[in-house]
Amino acid sequence: MKKVLLLLAQGFEAYEASVFTDVIGWSREVGFEPVDMRTTALRSELKCYWNLIARPEITFDQVKADDFDALAIPGGAETAGFLEDAYDERFLQLIRDFNRQGKPIASICVGALPVAKSGVLKKRKATTWDLNQGRRREEIAGFGAIVQDQPIVIDKNIITSTGPATSLGVAFHLLEMLTSTENVKRVKYDMRFND
Repeated sequence: MKKVLLLLAQGFEAYEASVFTDVIGWSREVGFEPVDMRTTALRSELKCYWNLIARPEITFDQVKADDFDALAIPGGAETAGFLEDAYDERFLQLIRDFNRQGKPIASICVGALPVAKSGVLKKRKATTWDLNQGRRREEIAGFGAIVQDQPIVIDKNIITSTGPATSLGVAFHLLEMLTSTENVKRVKYDMRFND
């Protein structure tokens, strides 16, 4: 069974994390090609942007990119401490490790910031949160990304997006990268999505 690592940072957006856990969970439950997921973080306990408390399943020092098939990174809020963890060198190195192996990396909203800061988006198409006069888009461009004005951008193994509204789309794209279109259709059907 394929496994996704959900990498959380302090101040993460709970909704953006939950779409990964739900889509992957539904795939494990009803999919033709089940996928599993584990959560990790640099901290033993995190407070999300809207104050939900989360405890990762595995400690960061136990994580190896070799043990997983994909990486998922929800965005968060700088004012809630998101960049403290997301810009930590250990966080960035894990992103590089997944990219070096060509494994899918799915980020939502400002989850693209550490992906870009890690260097893996240099000369690659990407997007991120587009409000606040495009400040976050300027930031990923400064890290070498080629910014696209699209809700979801896929460049080879990396998925980036503009905000919470794109979350389910990102999770389904990731599931399709790991499994098949038929599996995604089955999961959507059971989750009661109509294409």
